[in-house]
Amino acid sequence: MTPRVRRPRAARVAAAVLALPVLVACGADPEPGERANAPSGSTRTAGPADDLPADDPAALGQRQVTTGLTSPWGLAATGDGRVLLSERDTGRILLLDPATGQREELRTLPDVVPGGEAGLLGLALTPDESALLAYYTVEETSRIVSMPWDGQRLGEPEVLLAGIPGGAGYHQGGQLVVGPDDLLYVGTGDNGVPESAQDTGSLSGKVLRLTLEGEPAPGNPFDNEVYSYGHRNVQGLAFDEQGRLWASEFGANAFDELNLVEAGADHGWPDVEGSGGGEGRTDPVVVWSTADASPSGLAFWDGSLWMAALRGQRLWEIPLAAGAEGAEGDEGEAGVEQPVAHLAGELGRLRSVLALPTSGAGGAGELLLVTSNTDGRGEVRDGDDRALALTRP
Repeated sequence: MTPRVRRPRAARVAAAVLALPVLVACGADPEPGERANAPSGSTRTAGPADDLPADDPAALGQRQVTTGLTSPWGLAATGDGRVLLSERDTGRILLLDPATGQREELRTLPDVVPGGEAGLLGLALTPDESALLAYYTVEETSRIVSMPWDGQRLGEPEVLLAGIPGGAGYHQGGQLVVGPDDLLYVGTGDNGVPESAQDTGSLSGKVLRLTLEGEPAPGNPFDNEVYSYGHRNVQGLAFDEQGRLWASEFGANAFDELNLVEAGADHGWPDVEGSGGGEGRTDPVVVWSTADASPSGLAFWDGSLWMAALRGQRLWEIPLAAGAEGAEGDEGEAGVEQPVAHLAGELGRLRSVLALPTSGAGGAGELLLVTSNTDGRGEVRDGDDRALALTRP
């Protein structure tokens, strides 16, 4: 179904919206293992999604990079175009060359405890590429570690932040991104305890902001690690070229979300799913039905946000209007145009995306995409899981 884009504040409704009566009447099945425990936000009804046909002139070019991955999850690009990749269920960190497809195992983290959505999740390199940061679950909690990186080898992990609630097997969040301010932003899930998302003293259901040494960032709104709250399960974080932070978030029964994240914002969960949060709460910029999305990885590439969809088995492109600097624009409150779906049903479940560094020869470069059919919820195809490099036509 067509995603709903938040319009200027006088409207607060979509140009294209979801079929809410169907979702409410049928209780649309959430992602397997997801809990349907939220009220739905208000919306209007609309028609089917605008899936871009594979033979459309605007369809993305595809180049297979590698196959045979096991539950790939986190991605981090080096300045010379190589990629560090995590496997959720094996605890392995791989080094991948997207140009040749060659890969090697760098390290296995022995204390990773996988299960359900838990395991070795997000990765991020420090700006000077001297260390790799990783988010993973242990027994009943999750942690963030830092490993020295010399361009060829990973050193021993040092814990930066421990005690993130974990162990539930779902709603683990797990995404990491270093911002233009050289601070670390972390997406966490509610770990199956929805009310924790509203507790600003808890690390669950939040976007956290830390120094690269693991301390709460100066200026955080609650004098701890918490940057924003009221999140259910943030698995995607990305900064656009204006330095704005975006988050993709799993809903429960009805709506998955794309949120524009700012310091101190309350995104409503568990009291609100989708839009309609009311005074003091921040509505999502775009919402989808859970059947069309169940979003995971998020990246900014070539003027658009790109969101990988698991249950939706699509790659969503969300174009950002040029020059839309503030909270409002002609295309919507955050200058967001109507999303377009790519690769619908072609590759199965899609997990993560990463903009690869350009060679300096001009053009947009490539977008790396990894599938997630070996995660226990997909239909495994020959060669799964795989990584592909995508290009603009």
